[in-house]
Amino acid sequence: MEQLTGERVVSDGRVLFLSHKNLYEQEAWRGPGRELETVITEVDAVDVIAPRRGKWYHQRKRNAQRVGKYTSVGLNPGAEKVHLRKDYDLFFTVCEKPSELLNLNAIKDWRKHSKVAICWMTEFYEHNIPYNKSVLNTLLHFDWVLFTFARINAFKSLLGHRVTHLPYGVDNVKFCPYPQRPARFIDVLSIGGRAQATHNALLRMARNDGILYLYDSQRDLAVYDVEEHRLQLSNLAKRSRYFIVNPGSIDEPEKVGGQQEFGPRYFEGIAAGAILLGDQPKGNEPFDRIFNWPDAVIHVPYGSENIGEVILDLDKNLIRQERIRNKNISESLSKHDWVHRWESVLKLAGLQPLQKLQERKQRLADMLQGLRADCLGAGVQVG
Repeated sequence: MEQLTGERVVSDGRVLFLSHKNLYEQEAWRGPGRELETVITEVDAVDVIAPRRGKWYHQRKRNAQRVGKYTSVGLNPGAEKVHLRKDYDLFFTVCEKPSELLNLNAIKDWRKHSKVAICWMTEFYEHNIPYNKSVLNTLLHFDWVLFTFARINAFKSLLGHRVTHLPYGVDNVKFCPYPQRPARFIDVLSIGGRAQATHNALLRMARNDGILYLYDSQRDLAVYDVEEHRLQLSNLAKRSRYFIVNPGSIDEPEKVGGQQEFGPRYFEGIAAGAILLGDQPKGNEPFDRIFNWPDAVIHVPYGSENIGEVILDLDKNLIRQERIRNKNISESLSKHDWVHRWESVLKLAGLQPLQKLQERKQRLADMLQGLRADCLGAGVQVG
């Protein structure tokens, strides 16, 4: 793998990955996408294009977004231009905002150089469709468009058969607590948006009962380094007993147009072997299919003040706790690593996995086998 900027070109990759990391702001929520990028480059033959901001970037970006809102005209938002001099089996990009698709206008003839093109959208909701005409026109050039959320019928109507659902994943090598099994000294970990009533209940427990409740105390999403922030999150998660989860942007229903979707928190929590406390998206078939084992999420309705009672009840049954933790880890290792998601992408592209991918899968399998052997020796159920 080699990272490319501007007009530099190499010839050893079969996959061309367009990364937006040099264009977007360094914010905490970018972590999963950056993590996926890292894993892909470790398990496949990938050339990474990572254009940087050109002159007048912010002004050009605003102009491109205004023009693209109601017209099919796609303008370069100010990214440096890239010229390709070789062909690829697969062009792949992850767009975490619809407007990031405008960055493709900086790559001359990208589609002509790609046998198959696949785009993975992580935040593009049905109610955004009327305001992204040029983006939708760009998506027509892809063989497949993947969405992390379940409600995609409107996109299927516009884009045809090339639309499918692909959920988030996680770097299990980073998040898995096995084999080190660090002490879980954090009682409750809450990242991102939260219900104030539930937060207040946990604050009372922190003040009165001395639990260690770790939560965001700042509103700013900016971080010094996305990858360093991701590492810190993984280290906190696998040292936490309970991990708060809720449907994505449940505290901002206008942002998602009322959709009930699930984001990366659920995958991070199970990978770390934490016990998930919270709500789950209603009427979301993929969620019900993926998290289909007992106690995958201990139900605490969004806004509930009774979370303390739930925790006290769980604390009475250590055997149940261990069963939940081990089951969560085993499900994550076997099904929800980023390598499993990349396998799905390769299948859509008609490409065979490389040896490096098989080696990562074997590493995960070895971790799972070790976990099961330890549980058997201790007389504890995996789940």
